[in-house]
Amino acid sequence: MSNLEPNEPHVGVYICHCGGNISDVIDVKRVATELGLHPNVVISREFPFMCSDAGQKLVIEDIRSGKINRVVIAACSPMLHELTFRKTLQRAALNPFLYEHVNIREQASWVHKGDHEGATQKAIRLARAGVEKILLQDELEEIQAKATKHVLVIGGGPAGLKAALNMAARNLRVTLVEKSSRLGGHLHELDTLYPSGESASALLAKLLAQVNESPLITVVVGTTVTAWDGFVGNFTATLSSGATVNAGAVIMATGYDHVIPAGGEYNYGGDPRVTTLPKLIEHLKTSAGKPLVWNGVPVKSVAFIHCVGSRQTEGVHAPQADGKVNDYCSRVCCTAALHSINVLKARQPDLDIYDLYRDIRTYGRGHEAIYEQASKNGVLFFRFTEDAQPEIREHTVVVKDILTWGEEVEIPADLVVLVTGIKQGAVGELIDMMKLPVSSDRFLQEAHPKLRPVEVANNGFFLAGNCQAPMDLVESSAAAGAAASKIAALLSKDYIPLDPYVARIDSEKCTGCEACIPECSYTGALFMNEGTKKAEVNAALCKGCGACVAVCAPRALDLAGWSIAQMEAMVDAMVTEVPA
Repeated sequence: MSNLEPNEPHVGVYICHCGGNISDVIDVKRVATELGLHPNVVISREFPFMCSDAGQKLVIEDIRSGKINRVVIAACSPMLHELTFRKTLQRAALNPFLYEHVNIREQASWVHKGDHEGATQKAIRLARAGVEKILLQDELEEIQAKATKHVLVIGGGPAGLKAALNMAARNLRVTLVEKSSRLGGHLHELDTLYPSGESASALLAKLLAQVNESPLITVVVGTTVTAWDGFVGNFTATLSSGATVNAGAVIMATGYDHVIPAGGEYNYGGDPRVTTLPKLIEHLKTSAGKPLVWNGVPVKSVAFIHCVGSRQTEGVHAPQADGKVNDYCSRVCCTAALHSINVLKARQPDLDIYDLYRDIRTYGRGHEAIYEQASKNGVLFFRFTEDAQPEIREHTVVVKDILTWGEEVEIPADLVVLVTGIKQGAVGELIDMMKLPVSSDRFLQEAHPKLRPVEVANNGFFLAGNCQAPMDLVESSAAAGAAASKIAALLSKDYIPLDPYVARIDSEKCTGCEACIPECSYTGALFMNEGTKKAEVNAALCKGCGACVAVCAPRALDLAGWSIAQMEAMVDAMVTEVPA
């Protein structure tokens, strides 16, 4: 049983060594000693790994002993372990929001490696600020948003189909919206799949049969999302057909587009011998295993040129429609090209094939074997540099091969195949409508590549497949399964728990001046009550940005967990001198 007064804050402070990441620079014992001098700190410890089971057990035991009712942990970034320690407090039956995470790794030890004393002093100041903040923290409660047990999947390619099937298997209703007239996406273009060699048509037929047989999946084709409203647990999508879909969560499976080479690049568009890998793959599918014929002419030699539309350089390559170059690697193109090469050699063993590359990336399970098979099939590889790219001439391709110290090689080529990259699909309207985050390479961006790899920072949005990054079919399917699992957990209860760090209004102070309304960037988060003529907050939509607080003259607005009083106390703590 606790021996604390109900409202008396007693703080436990825990300084993490982080396996040397912190303690090699910061004097963690000194930090713990200094924090222990604070009148409200009753326990101050340092420990090698606070996130470990043993570290968490320390906190739990101190809480259960009745010694502390507030926790400050000085460790790594809260992005990594804030949720970890909230759950630690919950296991000890303490309100999980009576906890403050102080980052002394990224903000102290890592940025001040050459100044141990300065880093130590900074860590002390940051930890003291955390103590002052938690002293003024009230017992917040999570916000509960009603969970609509229905999922909207946007995009009917293989990732969207797999996501829908995975969620139906978890007894969730799904509406699958596809803008084109048919499901399947780019699977329609493919002949066989690597590394399995499976027929793409057979796989697609299997997926479509499973989707059509599921009573929980509603498919809408030739349709787009035209309007969007709501929040996690209770989204409303208006479709171009006029129908309205209510959903608790959304999976973006909008796929990708092929990069089209810039006009004139490698004579594309001017020389009938020059084509792209996607067009060759479609030709292989429709040619029914026959020897390669292009434009009515039998082909005896083929040159593949890698990295067209990927790994571009500003000022060297023509920009895309948005004015930017595709400086990223499209990842899947190399193996797709090598797989097609092996298909060609299997059909036509006497076909001469030359592979011209800057680098080859066969990163997935079984992909290296595809490269090795191409080599065993007699394919000749030539490596070029970006500043000495191959030149297309009549009947030949000329390349300076760095594998032979820059020797200029002239290669016969009846057909030149440009191994083009992929790019984000044309979903700009959805991105703007839903305010989705986009990475520097223009794909949709996950919240964290390791900790939240299929989630978006916007609550309730999940990613599957190539809308997030270039992926092969195996990766897209895995991402679809992961997104479905996350949604199943999210919608497992009748409500969705949300963080309580949102704006709150003291109605007695609110004058109804409406100065706060135009400052809010989140539609519906802040509104005027027509009856009381005072501002109100929709906690499920509020992101706690604080823009409204800054313009509220009567100080009726504040942020739960980040109040003005808390921030003032933190500043005071940080500017107070630390003994040398």
